[in-house]
Amino acid sequence: MKEAYGLDGKTALVTGGGTGLGKAIARCLHASGATVIIAGRRADALETACNEIGDGCASMVVDLSDPCSLENFEETAAARFGAIDILVNNAGNTVKKPFEDSNLHDLDTVLDVQIRGALELTRHVIRRQLANGGGSVIFTSSLAAFIGQTETVGYCVAKSAMNGAVRSLTAEYARRGIRINAVAPGWIETDLFRSATRDDPERLKRILRRIPMDRLGEPEDIGWACAYLASPAARYVTGQVLLVDGGGSIGF
Repeated sequence: MKEAYGLDGKTALVTGGGTGLGKAIARCLHASGATVIIAGRRADALETACNEIGDGCASMVVDLSDPCSLENFEETAAARFGAIDILVNNAGNTVKKPFEDSNLHDLDTVLDVQIRGALELTRHVIRRQLANGGGSVIFTSSLAAFIGQTETVGYCVAKSAMNGAVRSLTAEYARRGIRINAVAPGWIETDLFRSATRDDPERLKRILRRIPMDRLGEPEDIGWACAYLASPAARYVTGQVLLVDGGGSIGF
């Protein structure tokens, strides 16, 4: 079991790892035995998360919306920690407003991080993974790529594009030892979710009615899904978008 599901000797990089789902993913990878690097824009949040996770966790500051910084970022990470065996593209953002009030800047704000930045970082990581015989890349998609969600068209477009990237990269790299997958969270009880529903109890009720399991997910539900996809137990799993949503995608 430990050999199948353990990540001993592996180095994982989790973007957006200082808070929320990213911190939970980092915690689960770390618990599985990996050395974990968490990356994001806020040094204070990263430092706090590192202290919570413990020895074997380090942090690096990066802005995924700035492609020029990403090549140096990967080189610096590799110099400090060795090649990145597991990359989790988790960093995300959104712009919430009615479509008719939105503009191209709003769309670019989301795509710059979730698509352009994630793919650019992935390109640099994959080059080193190829030289080392393989690796695992995991994207954090969303239930929003499967159902309609109002006033967040940029977010839904980004997550749908991400699922397409998983399929394309799988076709390109499966024969070369790199597995590409995604985890698509449903409604997860994070600080962000609580703040979004705190003053809207009717919205929370609608969400719970949609979920056949009749409860929200926990951040670790996403973390353990990522740990599985990164592990030898998933060695024959690639090109998949794993919904972790309590059945929310099929709820009536």
